[in-house]
Amino acid sequence: MSVSKGGISAGGDSGQAFDAVVFDLDGVVVDTERIVHEIWEEMFARYGCSFTLEEYSALVGSDHGFDPFAVLAERSLVPVPPLAELRSQIEQIEQLRVIGLSALPGVREWIESAERLGMGLAVASSSPLAWVQARLEDVRLDSHFTVMSCRGDQLAAKPEPDLYLDACRRLGVDPTRSIAVEDSANGLAAAHAAGLVCVAVPNTVTRSHDLSTAELLVESLAAVPFEEALRLLSEKRGL
Repeated sequence: MSVSKGGISAGGDSGQAFDAVVFDLDGVVVDTERIVHEIWEEMFARYGCSFTLEEYSALVGSDHGFDPFAVLAERSLVPVPPLAELRSQIEQIEQLRVIGLSALPGVREWIESAERLGMGLAVASSSPLAWVQARLEDVRLDSHFTVMSCRGDQLAAKPEPDLYLDACRRLGVDPTRSIAVEDSANGLAAAHAAGLVCVAVPNTVTRSHDLSTAELLVESLAAVPFEEALRLLSEKRGL
């Protein structure tokens, strides 16, 4: 089966080893992870305590584990606002700081190359849908994605495979014939559990992650043309 932007096309005879590419958003398409980490560092400092990069890095790609809101309340040396007020403050700062960000190097070229090959495109993100849509609109990439699979009431965040399984189902592709582009250990675990082959592209926040399970590890998507990545991934799969 092969997929085009307009939907499923009769296939299996395209000669390609893969039918779709599913991108993580934060830290892969847009450099939001760095921005959000900086905001949390500043927020902790405002209340007289600290929040390390290692602690934040463990959060990337999921909504499980370390809860920065709870830890801030615990460590703070001065009174912290109620959770709803604090969350609102941080969200407002985030919205201001992400304005003007560009797509990360190589992302647009990978997307356009996949489209030329008739491959399906999706986003699988542990962030809420509204955030994903806004960030894609900011960098003018929203029109390229037919599917945005995001954390919600029905889908568990990474490292569970739900988001990737949902993205492939909605694209109409076999997960084992799909490529995930990820930046975190949680993301790789989710994609592999769903059956996808993985490209890992670490950023300043996730460089400490063990990304060795990825079939292809690159410093930047700009460092490897998409067609070359397809060739290398096909070889890994013995195709």
